[in-house]
Amino acid sequence: MTPLNWGILGAARIATSQVIPALQDGDRHRILAIASRDAEKAAAAAKSLAIPRSYGSYEALLEDPEVEAIYNPLPNHLHVPWSIRAMEAGKHVLCEKPIAMNAAEARTLLDARQKTGRHVCEAFMVRSHPQWIRARELVTGGRIGDLSLITGHFSYNRRDPNDVRSRVDYGGGVLLDIGCYPITMARWLFDAEPLRVSAFMDRDPDMGIDRVTTGIVEFPGGRQLAFTCAGQLVLHQVMHLYGSKGRLQLEIPFNPPHDRAVKMFVDDGRDLVGGGIETIEFPAANQFRLQADRFADAVQGKGEVPVTLEDSIANMEVIDALFRSAESGRAEVVN
Repeated sequence: MTPLNWGILGAARIATSQVIPALQDGDRHRILAIASRDAEKAAAAAKSLAIPRSYGSYEALLEDPEVEAIYNPLPNHLHVPWSIRAMEAGKHVLCEKPIAMNAAEARTLLDARQKTGRHVCEAFMVRSHPQWIRARELVTGGRIGDLSLITGHFSYNRRDPNDVRSRVDYGGGVLLDIGCYPITMARWLFDAEPLRVSAFMDRDPDMGIDRVTTGIVEFPGGRQLAFTCAGQLVLHQVMHLYGSKGRLQLEIPFNPPHDRAVKMFVDDGRDLVGGGIETIEFPAANQFRLQADRFADAVQGKGEVPVTLEDSIANMEVIDALFRSAESGRAEVVN
């Protein structure tokens, strides 16, 4: 199978430490070029990662006729502008989450996709990990009965005014950064769109970004997602799925290590001391590579991208409503 030729926009840490090594591990992908607005930085990244070409501007990379697909890990406010420019240059785009600053901005990608015929996909790599695929199979198969409540938490501790995630005008803050994960997974598991939301935010007094956000998301039929996310708390993440006959717990739901096994717990609820728990172990898997493989399949005409643009827009609509709720102090309808 002919490998897909990739160009990387920027030398963001997630690109250099996670995505590029994942794509280089195997024969489905070839990292052909990397670009930065700092030519020396691009050259250094290319040398350290054995990438054949480096460019001192994003424009120069997009002009490379051999680059077929772009990975866009730029700061959030640059996701849509450079994704559109990449599509207009004839490239397919895998764009980091969140795909846009808001739903209205995300919708502008629809026109670009229509005009160019290029694929664009939001990089929710978790949708491709075997643990989540199995979790969805267990839910749809009735293992835990009727799924009615999903709860989750995702936090890390980093307070750095020089970090792009610390700037409101760049789309900083934890809801856009990591709160988007439990939202997209709840929508995927419930296979439905929310009706209304409520949110509470604590903002950093100096930088203005939301540093702790709690969200409650109501789905049809009384089903709910309740989640917390934080950027200045201890590192931790977990997701629980509660049904009428049992529950699922994903031990490391969003950043499972790619070099060791991960666990899911299925509890039939017979007691409170774990008497009904089955532990399901998943072999080491690299969700970044699995995501890229599915993206390459779509580019080559086999299936669709892991996360469609329509799905991404719907996720942004939920996030928009959560921001409105935090400001208004009341529940807000998802538009």
